[in-house]
Amino acid sequence: MPQITNAPDEVTRVPAAPHDKPHGHPADMLMNLLKSKTATIGIVGMGYVGMPLARAMHDAGYKVLGFDVDESKVDSLKRGVDYMEHIGDGLAKVLAESDRFDATADAARLAEADAILLCVPTPLGRHREPDLSFVLSSTKMVAQILRPGQLVVLESTTYPGTTRQEMLPLLETSGLKCGVDFFLAYSPEREDPGRKTASTATIPKLVGGVDETSTGLAMALYSGAISEIHRVSSAEIAEAAKLLENIYRAVNIAMVNELKTVLADMGIDVWEVIEAASTKPFGFQPFYPGPGLGGHCIPIDPFYLTWKAKEIGCATKFIELAGEINARMPVYVVSQVISALNERGRALRGAKVLVSGVAYKPDIDDLRESPAAEIIELLWAGGAEVSYHDPHVPHFPKMRKHRIDLASVELTEQTLAEHDCVLIVTDHTNVDYGLIGQHAKLIVDTRNAMAKVADVKAPIVKA
Repeated sequence: MPQITNAPDEVTRVPAAPHDKPHGHPADMLMNLLKSKTATIGIVGMGYVGMPLARAMHDAGYKVLGFDVDESKVDSLKRGVDYMEHIGDGLAKVLAESDRFDATADAARLAEADAILLCVPTPLGRHREPDLSFVLSSTKMVAQILRPGQLVVLESTTYPGTTRQEMLPLLETSGLKCGVDFFLAYSPEREDPGRKTASTATIPKLVGGVDETSTGLAMALYSGAISEIHRVSSAEIAEAAKLLENIYRAVNIAMVNELKTVLADMGIDVWEVIEAASTKPFGFQPFYPGPGLGGHCIPIDPFYLTWKAKEIGCATKFIELAGEINARMPVYVVSQVISALNERGRALRGAKVLVSGVAYKPDIDDLRESPAAEIIELLWAGGAEVSYHDPHVPHFPKMRKHRIDLASVELTEQTLAEHDCVLIVTDHTNVDYGLIGQHAKLIVDTRNAMAKVADVKAPIVKA
């Protein structure tokens, strides 16, 4: 999910910019612009979703206006400097040198856009309730500059009803009528940071509007840039489908996480069990255990549905149980570290623990909701001295829930010799696990990363 700081609640309302296109019905005019690819696409939030989307729209031939309230991002885009490792490859430079891309922190300029795509965070509050503040503040911002003939699309994950019940009334405070003057749809992002086998342009896109005209216009927009589009009957269907995708993963990961703890007590290797079950060619899809869930989607999205379900008097016990299991995995991992140290006559207090990998998944620099942050704080609480090595994360960034002021240490024989335990939290491919296997005193492996190393001298505990 994208990163953007809170958008301003209000901007100075400006008259609609004159359009040098034929006058007529707003929907017909917009459809002509989209089909001819002379439309300008405004993207709110130039983060993990907004940047790949800007690439897809720009590559398709659209003119793109990237908006973010973070002026440092805007400055980087104007200078052609990439600020996210896995979305690098010179993308910012390509955009900066193009006459079909511009970046701005001036919300009034969104009046220039024919379609405005909202790619803003939808986190959880302190009590795991949906936090729609970024969606609502961005919607209010758009309402201030809304003009006839504009399409607004929400891409952020949220509960069913957000687009119609929350956004539509705010946009209509502009005095314009949805389905007549402006148009509104939902099309959920399906980004998977670090994946090399698919891109925004090749991942199938769901599209559902609050009315048929809005759906048709959104279909025209995305079909111009993305290879496969699936039309659904409403925004609510698309919103619910996005939640189902992520709940499916969260529940199945919770199942194998729970199975891991049970089988470990039986002396059975859960990784070998999963490998064996995977030989069945039907009726089984492998999911793998870990130290907890990370990323903006899987740890968060299921709670958007549980909250909405409670609002209508329904219980979602299965989903909530999965959330509880996944949420307690960091505690389980630290308990395994404590046990492994104790078996070797070492207490956690005063022990030096090297955490290998802190990003939430392999080969990216993204720490959103990474279980590594909680694991480090739990180790600290137990009195351990903690260092980390992550080739993708040179310094721990600021996080909403955690304050960790650490920098990555170099992985060397000396570093390994100085630590009592190496805890593998994220299995980056460019980490020398052979070196760890040869020189670590103790390895606690949450990802089965050491299974690929042939010669290991250090004792290994799978956690």
